[in-house]
Amino acid sequence: MKRFLVIAALLAAAAPAAATAQDNDRPALGAGRGDQDQARDAVRAGRQVPLARVLAMIAARTPGRHLNTTQGEDGGRPVYFVQWQMLPSGQVVVFVVDAVSGQQIRQQGR
Repeated sequence: MKRFLVIAALLAAAAPAAATAQDNDRPALGAGRGDQDQARDAVRAGRQVPLARVLAMIAARTPGRHLNTTQGEDGGRPVYFVQWQMLPSGQVVVFVVDAVSGQQIRQQGR
């Protein structure tokens, strides 16, 4: 019994170190949080327009609904990729919007 407790204690002590090593090799669950934090910081610093403003601009001229948004780069500049379901057709398009200026760069899927 004493031997079992020693082995269990050694395994418990080694588990966090093994988990840390795995975290360095692959993205952890919720790794996208860092992207959201960076985007929020960029908006607060005035380097990017808020996503809400981009969505309002699209909604003002395009009947439909917002499905999803991701952030990335296009030609080396930060952009929002806004997935939008057009009404009444139901067709899904992606608006590529410059995150710095808020101007639409292009529309994909139409």
